[in-house]
Amino acid sequence: MSGSTLIPCLRYRDAPKAIEWLGRAFGLEPQLVVPGDDGVIHHAQLRLGQGMVMLGSVMDSEYGRLMKEPQAVGGGTQSVYLVVREVDAVYARCIAAGAKIAMPLEAKDYGGKGFGCLDPEGHLWSIGDYDPWSD
Repeated sequence: MSGSTLIPCLRYRDAPKAIEWLGRAFGLEPQLVVPGDDGVIHHAQLRLGQGMVMLGSVMDSEYGRLMKEPQAVGGGTQSVYLVVREVDAVYARCIAAGAKIAMPLEAKDYGGKGFGCLDPEGHLWSIGDYDPWSD
């Protein structure tokens, strides 16, 4: 096994747009995208270093009925933490991409610095240079 054994999965109403935005704002790179009809994404894997997030379109399927996007529940129910080396640069890219900054860039008590932002569909992303895997 070469990557993380814990992979968050998200649902988006406009998954193709989300894939593009996540790449522009956070530097996530598509590893696999399985498209369907009418702009639906059945499954996508986006990577950054050894980490990955999986996503797909909101759809009426067995798995889809178990997942809700933030707007369907009035806000997020979890967040994704993204470890980056150049947090200042990612912060600037997020602002340029139109992210809503939910928590400003600041030093953290536990180490490093970070910020929180909402993607275009309201998923909360926490981004920082604190690496819990390092010694």
